[in-house]
Amino acid sequence: MNLKQPIMKLSVGLMSLILLIIAGCGRVDPGMMDNKPVELEAVDPNLVRANTAFGFKLLNELRKNEQDNNTLVSPFSVSVALAMVRNGAGDETEQAMINALQLQALDPQSLNANYVYLQRALQAPDSEITLSIANSLWGAAGIVFDPGFLDRNRQFLDTEISTLDFTEPDNVSTINQSVSDSTDGRISDIIEAIAPSTVICLISGIYFTGDWQEEFDISRTVDKPFYVSNDEITEIKQVPMMHKTDWYPYYAGEHFQAVSLPYGDGQMGMYIFLPNQDTDLNVFLERLNVENWEGWMSQFSAPFSEREVELVLPKFKLIYSVELASALTELGMGIAFDGANADFSRMRVSPVPVFISYLNHHAVVEVNEEGTEAATGTFVFLDESFEVLAEPAEAFIPPIPFVVDRPFFFAIRDNQTGTVLFMGAVMDPTM
Repeated sequence: MNLKQPIMKLSVGLMSLILLIIAGCGRVDPGMMDNKPVELEAVDPNLVRANTAFGFKLLNELRKNEQDNNTLVSPFSVSVALAMVRNGAGDETEQAMINALQLQALDPQSLNANYVYLQRALQAPDSEITLSIANSLWGAAGIVFDPGFLDRNRQFLDTEISTLDFTEPDNVSTINQSVSDSTDGRISDIIEAIAPSTVICLISGIYFTGDWQEEFDISRTVDKPFYVSNDEITEIKQVPMMHKTDWYPYYAGEHFQAVSLPYGDGQMGMYIFLPNQDTDLNVFLERLNVENWEGWMSQFSAPFSEREVELVLPKFKLIYSVELASALTELGMGIAFDGANADFSRMRVSPVPVFISYLNHHAVVEVNEEGTEAATGTFVFLDESFEVLAEPAEAFIPPIPFVVDRPFFFAIRDNQTGTVLFMGAVMDPTM
């Protein structure tokens, strides 16, 4: 599946990539796998809930050492990346990954089927939205992989399987070109070199584009102050601010106000959470857990949740890259990065052990009057060893001011399944 989609105008977008590399010897035979259909009645809410819980835990873990910096995460991307790896994990390593991904409520035997059903559900939005998911497996020439490992990944991710000689320098450019093609050129030259111990490269790409349901009027965009807090010092920066007064799903919590900006027919939307003037964004993020999130989301679909909002939102572009080994170790899956104890025995025929040697997440997002373009990538290397609002009274009630002039949190969510595709903490929209 080719993720590259023509962009007729700037729109909301999401892309994600997963790269998994393992070392060994043998050969991949793409022809020995069957792509069998998976039939399920509905998306399991436990998988959606697990991905959401995992995303918040990962976001907050990453922010422990960078509370003054922007953070950008695609929990769905990282979850799919690690689900691919889990297909080759055994015993204690598999359980550690299940625990870190918050998947304890699901039967391990049904995980693959649930992932494929969720992905297919996500790829059926309205005509104003495109969401494509494509995955590939590049196996080192001469490596023999467990047929079941290849089959599991092909079935639940529709993975295309190919061979590549990682000892040839030009094959780095082959993978980089594949990454660039999968993200419409937004992510390129992500790999500088591949170690001789590498035996497999798994890439998963997600590309999402969608138009705002109602665009911002570019003539109303003007520079206004944005208050950036660093080390208890507030710095004022001039930022292009977009203006629009319209009816939006709106919710005001005890410490924040939030608004949902829909795309297309509203199946997907961007949710913006703005802490109150007396509440720090990091304090708000400490309250960001799956229980609170589900309560807040229920308020957006409650009767009379739409309010007339005078929205002032900064244009911004974020570029974020982080190595995830440390954060995931803190979340309980350190064994997968341990060359002496990691168990990926279901991945290859050879008994030579492998472990995750590198796991990187790369993300780009840009928001302007017509929408957003975003790209995220997760790269994994393995080597051997709310309250209800009252109905608005009459039209004379003034619009609710929603001025995003200080750090805020946002999420891109599929409202049909509840899946959070993308989330970010914006401390400084000029960085």
